[in-house]
Amino acid sequence: MTKTISKEIPLAEITLRRYEKPSKLSERDIVRKLCLSIGLLQPGDSRDVIVDILHVLLNAKKQKKALTSEEIEKEVINTRKKQKLALQGIASSNIRRQIKRLRDLFLVEKVKNQYRITEFEELNVIFEEKIEKFYLKSIVDRVKEYFESLR
Repeated sequence: MTKTISKEIPLAEITLRRYEKPSKLSERDIVRKLCLSIGLLQPGDSRDVIVDILHVLLNAKKQKKALTSEEIEKEVINTRKKQKLALQGIASSNIRRQIKRLRDLFLVEKVKNQYRITEFEELNVIFEEKIEKFYLKSIVDRVKEYFESLR
């Protein structure tokens, strides 16, 4: 008889990857590399609508404008058409799921049914304050607890 092992579900996780310095890249390519760098996109993944969602929200941030999920969807479709990209992953449900992933990483927040880059802040500040000092630190601290418990 085989013993069933319960599935371990992490309380928090983050993927970080290091790529070359961001030079001579288009703004969309920089956003794409950022998404790859923080695990929002997998290497070789052609389903990259999250890149356009983040890019749309970054452009809206320049005007301090929050967008509904429908407005984000419309902008993403327009952007992908302009860049002659496949219209994959543009279903409303997928757009909302990808926005949730950005919210889970503290990059985007929801205010009165609209989404914006958190507090219209610069992404590097959000990364430092919310991800590096809080989220990543809590994960590293817990991993250290496991190492210390095996002394």
